[in-house]
Amino acid sequence: MRIVCDGLTLADAVLRVSKALPQKVSNPVLEGIKLTARGDNLVLFATDLDLTIEKSIQADVITEGEVVVPGKLFTEYTRKLTNEQQIELILTNEQQLLIKYTDSEGVLQCLDGTEYPAFSQEAREDSFLIGEEEFQDMINKVIFSVSVDDARPILKGIYLEIEEYTVTAVALDGFRMAICKKPLEKPAHKMSAIVPSRSMNEISKLLEGGDNIATAQLDDKTLVIKASNTTISTRLLAGEYINYKQIIPKDYTTSLTINKEQLTNALDRVSILSRGEKKNLVTMDIKENLLEMTANSELGNIKENIGIRLWGKDMTISFNAKYVNDCLKVVPHEFVKMSFITSINPCIITPPESDEYLYLILPIRTI
Repeated sequence: MRIVCDGLTLADAVLRVSKALPQKVSNPVLEGIKLTARGDNLVLFATDLDLTIEKSIQADVITEGEVVVPGKLFTEYTRKLTNEQQIELILTNEQQLLIKYTDSEGVLQCLDGTEYPAFSQEAREDSFLIGEEEFQDMINKVIFSVSVDDARPILKGIYLEIEEYTVTAVALDGFRMAICKKPLEKPAHKMSAIVPSRSMNEISKLLEGGDNIATAQLDDKTLVIKASNTTISTRLLAGEYINYKQIIPKDYTTSLTINKEQLTNALDRVSILSRGEKKNLVTMDIKENLLEMTANSELGNIKENIGIRLWGKDMTISFNAKYVNDCLKVVPHEFVKMSFITSINPCIITPPESDEYLYLILPIRTI
């Protein structure tokens, strides 16, 4: 194998696929990144058997071939070569990779490419098309609500529900729920999957956005995303997801619209007192056209007043400030709508005039 490629392009590709390198190694060959030179491309491949990332970059392939390079070492090395416009990779007969750049060179001891496990490239049963920017935004709007509790492993994933022209992402952890809905590029069959949050996080980072379109292929065990010369494959979580639609209230007694930035800033200031406490408690007193927010501790108390538009009854309700702030950080709208039933029922946060996203937050009982 002998190729010439750009240093920055190579370093970026290596860093991307390195996210699939295993944390714990049961098979030493999986510690490596497989390089395959063919045609006009260098294909990089890494997997921990749950998450797989494949990235293709343009290269001047003088001699085709394949090799498995030490993953972490190669990642660190190429990260230092981003200023090199031309890098030459040469595989020697001693199974060593010679890395040449300007007047310098390095040598890495490698494994034979045939020792790397084979992976099926067959197309999955069903697929859907979605804009990369939309997919990225959808993931970012829900992933913070995924559970980290091992007691309920099914909640450590994001639930994807595809219905003809839309895909809905859902995440919940027992205290809050996040839902985001995005349009598809073409109509698709009805299907669903539970994707590990780690995989979804890496998918979000690898998508390049813009006008690019991602293809998602799905079967009962695997989700494969193909986007921008990158293929990401992940195993799915097995089991039935919670019927999230039953959790969402149908009617409300109190609703208000509020400026998102004002609410965020007020929450930041009020929660200074409660930030070190487990519940991070803030209380909202809603009456007439005013939301009064307070936090109290042994060190003092802080009160903030924000103007609102109110429909329905007055309301006093308490929350973990972090849960509210997590939602507001990813909301793009100038105003948000907050809806309530009673002080012991969940609060619902939505856009004022659409159903793109919905956040449900359980209150904290103070009595």
